[in-house]
Amino acid sequence: MEKSSIEDCPLKPYRIGLLILAGLLIALSWWGIFSARSGLIVRSLNQEGVPLLYLAPKSLRAVPGVLVAHGYSGSKQLMLSYGHVLARSGYAVMLWDWDGHGANPSRLQDGSLRRNFGTAWNAIAQQPEVDATRLAVLGHSMGSGAVMDAAILHPGDFSATIAVSPTGAKVTPDRPRNLQIQAGSWEGGFIRNAERILQQAGGSNSDVANGRGREFILVPNVEHITILFNSVSHNAARQWLDRTFGAQQQSQYVDRRMLWQAVHLIGWLIGLAAIMPSLQIVTTPISISPLQRWGGLLLSSTVPTAGLVLLDRVTDLQTLGGVQVGGAIALWFLLAGLIWLIVLRQIPQFNLKKLMLGIGVFTVLWIAVGAMAQLVWLQSVLIPVRLEVWGMIAIASLPWFLATEIAQSKQRAVWGIAQSVALIGGFILVLQFLPQLGFMFLLLPLFPVLLTVLSIVAAQVREQWSVAIASALFFAWLLAAGFPLA
Repeated sequence: MEKSSIEDCPLKPYRIGLLILAGLLIALSWWGIFSARSGLIVRSLNQEGVPLLYLAPKSLRAVPGVLVAHGYSGSKQLMLSYGHVLARSGYAVMLWDWDGHGANPSRLQDGSLRRNFGTAWNAIAQQPEVDATRLAVLGHSMGSGAVMDAAILHPGDFSATIAVSPTGAKVTPDRPRNLQIQAGSWEGGFIRNAERILQQAGGSNSDVANGRGREFILVPNVEHITILFNSVSHNAARQWLDRTFGAQQQSQYVDRRMLWQAVHLIGWLIGLAAIMPSLQIVTTPISISPLQRWGGLLLSSTVPTAGLVLLDRVTDLQTLGGVQVGGAIALWFLLAGLIWLIVLRQIPQFNLKKLMLGIGVFTVLWIAVGAMAQLVWLQSVLIPVRLEVWGMIAIASLPWFLATEIAQSKQRAVWGIAQSVALIGGFILVLQFLPQLGFMFLLLPLFPVLLTVLSIVAAQVREQWSVAIASALFFAWLLAAGFPLA
């Protein structure tokens, strides 16, 4: 029988020191974020149901405008690094959420991209700081195709086009005007797309004055998401616009807001480490054999694929649960968790204290990541329809996170690596049989980072139900914030 109690552990001087250090790091990180906005006009807008975000230099007027479009499963926040670099360099920037993305509650449908782009175009033309006769477009992944199409259809309205991790468009040597293509050196297929588009566009060309400029930038040591936070990509985009419009404003700004996000997270984790001994729920360990631990991990990462393949015959997994791909991921975790719990054959006792501690730890995680992410890289405040998705994914993923905590090895670093390998391998296996769920690959770089953070938290909390609840809520929040509505 498991016993639980709250330890009587008053704050010791060294833990008070940790709390002071945590507070300093958190305050420093917010200073860094707000300093990045100094000297800029920042306006949040909503036109025709499309959430928009506008950045421009305070000191200039009649500046060129740049429409910046995110990719699939992104949001306007994900492209803010380009927004800050370009606004600091004298450009006005308009970002927006495509239908079904970020804070946009409308479902993505045929024609959505063109309508949303038109809304953003009208919005930037209405801003008093913008010279609407000098406009350019920049897009990532899905957004790259949308902005290239727009610039091809309206060559007289857009003087430059920047396609980051490009998909495709019917480019020619004349359209769009002044095309720069970027791809990360770890992007594989997108590099091939970029080379094909450059060839169709007539190859490299320095004739920017006549709109026939063509350039391919291979950004080193980045993949599909990390390219968005890379200074080589930011500077290449700025230099291409400067060649098109002439240099607007000298700036040495380097976007380090993701660094401040990391400092913010570290501060909160240190604070959690300082207070957890006073909140610790002491539990009796459960004995788990190596066969149950490692056999359960193996089975839970492979068998769910068969379940998804069977269910794909009777339902549309791509739009399951009202969210693109995310519903299928939730179902995979549900199957994996139930299989693993069956292998383990025992579940620790549950009580209200464990529930409240789990919710409290999740709240700390959300503040540590989400409060700042809203200004840095993610639409972290969920709109109502996404709250429903969050609850569904959290319930579905709870068994897997509970099983991982029950089976937790004392060697947490090794165990975390094993979990990451199992999850990445499991999702790759799914994609072999269900390629229509291809956007699962967006999660693969996330797993090692996510599991590292959750392992640090688990080492402080040391209670299976509380860690599982916090982990499931946090993981579900990330998915609910990211994947498009179906």
